[in-house]
Amino acid sequence: MDRLTKAAATRRAFLKTAGMVAGTGLLAGCAARSVTTAALPAPTAPLPPPPVATPLPAAPRTVASAPRGIRPELFERAAAALQRHSSRIRQQDRIAIADFSLPSSRLRFHFVDMESGATRAMLVSHGIGSDPGHTGMLQRFSNEVGSEATCEGAFLAANYYVGKHQLSQRLIGLDPTNYNALDRAIVIHGAWYSNPDMIAKHGKLGRSQGCFAVGERDLDTLFAMLGEGRMIYATKV
Repeated sequence: MDRLTKAAATRRAFLKTAGMVAGTGLLAGCAARSVTTAALPAPTAPLPPPPVATPLPAAPRTVASAPRGIRPELFERAAAALQRHSSRIRQQDRIAIADFSLPSSRLRFHFVDMESGATRAMLVSHGIGSDPGHTGMLQRFSNEVGSEATCEGAFLAANYYVGKHQLSQRLIGLDPTNYNALDRAIVIHGAWYSNPDMIAKHGKLGRSQGCFAVGERDLDTLFAMLGEGRMIYATKV
């Protein structure tokens, strides 16, 4: 069972039970020494303790090349975005990449384990404003409020909430091309129009109002693999 599958199973259990208990502990130790009292020299000022080196956090081990199913140029852009925004992305072990150069009938929402290179993909819709003619292909991005279009760039996966589409997840735009994401309520949610049967009936998914809408049965898996504090990178190359 690969890391993504294990993470998905663990997170699904958390979402269904709506609770998780975590514990941490610190173990402190001390050392003592004994000296003789005979012929002690005259008291002197105590010497300062020797400096203690602070260990640097280990850099996450990343895959060297694009995993199977993700085009190299797209993966390179996503990896560069992860490095660029590393101070804000507290969880860098996995990322999500939305390849909006593909039609909505394709598995274009990729989840990548940055240590093992394991991947998993699912369907995702784009916004009405990005595809006014409902061709199934994203035509343009927009960061404008009221555009109902998908925006591109790096996003930080933020907190969960229950809203119009039930359990959803807020996104924070990190780039000049998507900084309005939070104000526009660009979120992750499940939707009937992103279910696989839409492709069988219409050859494409329905459209969102700019959100990353996935199939209703895929939502728990998505939350399990993404979680909070990780990055989504969306573009068209």
